[in-house]
Amino acid sequence: MDQPTFAEAHRALDAGETTCEALVSSFLDRIDDRNDELNAFTTVDRDGALNHARYLDSQRERGNARPLSGLVLAVKDNICIRGYPVSCGSKMLKDFSSLYDATVIERLRDAGAIFIGKTNCDEFAMGSSNETSHFGPVRNPHDPDYVPGGSSGGSAAAVAAGMCHAALGSDTGGSVRQPSAFCGVVGLKPTYGRVSRSGLVAFASSLDVIGPLANSVEDVATLLNVMAGEDPNDSSSAPVDVPDYTQALTGEVEGLKVGLPDEYFTEGLDPTIRHMVRDQVATLEDQGAEIERVSLPHTEYGVATYYLLATAEASSNLARYDGIRYGFRADLQETKHELRERRKELQRELSAARTKGDDDRVTELEAELDDEQSALDALYTRTRTEGFGDEVKRRIMLGTYALSAGYYDKYYEKAQRVRTLIRHDFDRAFEDVDVLVTPTTPTPPFQLGEKTDDPLEMYLNDIYTVTANLAGIPGLTVPIGSHPETDNLPVGLQLLGPHFDESVLLQVGDVLTSE
Repeated sequence: MDQPTFAEAHRALDAGETTCEALVSSFLDRIDDRNDELNAFTTVDRDGALNHARYLDSQRERGNARPLSGLVLAVKDNICIRGYPVSCGSKMLKDFSSLYDATVIERLRDAGAIFIGKTNCDEFAMGSSNETSHFGPVRNPHDPDYVPGGSSGGSAAAVAAGMCHAALGSDTGGSVRQPSAFCGVVGLKPTYGRVSRSGLVAFASSLDVIGPLANSVEDVATLLNVMAGEDPNDSSSAPVDVPDYTQALTGEVEGLKVGLPDEYFTEGLDPTIRHMVRDQVATLEDQGAEIERVSLPHTEYGVATYYLLATAEASSNLARYDGIRYGFRADLQETKHELRERRKELQRELSAARTKGDDDRVTELEAELDDEQSALDALYTRTRTEGFGDEVKRRIMLGTYALSAGYYDKYYEKAQRVRTLIRHDFDRAFEDVDVLVTPTTPTPPFQLGEKTDDPLEMYLNDIYTVTANLAGIPGLTVPIGSHPETDNLPVGLQLLGPHFDESVLLQVGDVLTSE
C-alpha cells in the first residue's frame, strides 16, 4: 500500500498546497470508509482534531509553524490523553477517561501533532494478534481475514490503511514491531528509558516502552526527536542526550558491521521469510556493509523467561483493578445474592458439623459466617472475573503462581538470572558488530482464529522480539516485501542495536526501505 507520509505532507504545507484542516478531513474520510471493516479505532475525535487543525493553520498564517504541524496521529488506547477514554481494550476500563496527558502526548501536542483518535489493542496489551480486545478483533488492512498482529494492531492497521500519518503503540515483548511487520509499516521499540512511560497504563513495568509506527523511517525518526528524553515524572527514564535522529538518514552503510545471529535462522522460521531477509542482507553487503555471523546462545530461553517475568509484573500491576476505586464494578445486587447463597451453604455445613459433633469445624464455620470481609471478597472476585478477559486472567494466574511462596526462587528469580544472561549475549555481540539483522516474526500473518485455542503457539510468535525487551535494547522493524504464498501479505525485517543507539537502526532501516 502506497500511503502518505508526514514528510510529504510537511513539504506540501510549506508549499501552500494543503492545510492542516484538509489533512485531517482526508483522514476522517478514510476512517469513515474503512474503520467499520477493520475495527482499528475505538474512539475518533472528529471535532477535536478539526478544531486543533484550524488553530494550527491560523498559527501558521502568523508565522508560528511548529515542527509537527499537520502530523495526524493515532494513539493506542493504553496511553493517556486527558478527557479521552483509556480502555486498554478491556471491559474493566471501558467507561474510564484519563484525567491527564502522558508525557509523550504533551511533547507531541506542543510540537503541533493532531490526535485523531484512540486505536484498538489487545486487552491490557496482552496478545500477539489483536483478538483479545473487549471491542472485538482488529483486521489486517491487506486482507481482513488475517490478523494485524498485536498488541498494537489497531495502530499498525490505522497507519497501513491510510487513516493517519503515524501512530503510537507500546512494546512489551514485540507489540510495536510484530504488528508493524504484519501490516507492512515501520515500527520502532526505543531503548528502555529513552522515552517516558508516564501516562502509559502498566502491563510489565520493566519491559514496557512507547514507540512510533509510520509509513517511513524518516517519519519515525522525526517523531522520536520529539518523544525521546528524560522525564521527571518517570524515574526509569534515562538522563541521556537525545540526538537529531533525522541526521542518521545518510543513505549509506559503507563499513558498517552487520551481525546475523545464528539462533534466529534455525528450524521454525518460514523458508520464504528466511530467503527474503537474506536478500536484504545481500543488499547491505552490496552497499559496503560487512556481514558477520554472531551467536546469542541464550535466545532459546527468551520466550519462557519473558512469559515468567511479564506475567509476574502483570499480576502485580493489575491488582489495582478491584472494583472499588475506579473502573468496572460487578453488579452489587447480584453480588449480594451470590453472598446470600454462599451463607446458606455455610449454614448447611455448620448444621452438619454440629450434628457430627465436630467442634473444630463448627468454630471454623462460625468464624467464616461472621467474617464481614466475605462481602468484599465476593465483590473483588466477581469484578475481576467479569471485568477481565480470558487471556488477561490466564496471565494474572501465571504471574501470581510464579510469585507465590515456594515458587518465587524456582521461577521468578531464576528468570531474572536468565534475563541477565540474555543481556550479556547482546553486549558481547555489539562488541563485534554495529547492528543485528533478524526476521521480525517466524511466520507471515495468520488467519483470524487460527491460534486462539493454542496459547503456547500464539506465544511462540514472539520468539524473535521478546529478547530485545528483556535486554532493554532498541529494535526497529521495516517492511521488506510481500509473502508470495499468503496472498502477498507483508513481511518485516528486524534490526537490533546497542542501548541508546536508535540512530544506527534508523540509518540501516532507511537504506533498506529506500531500495
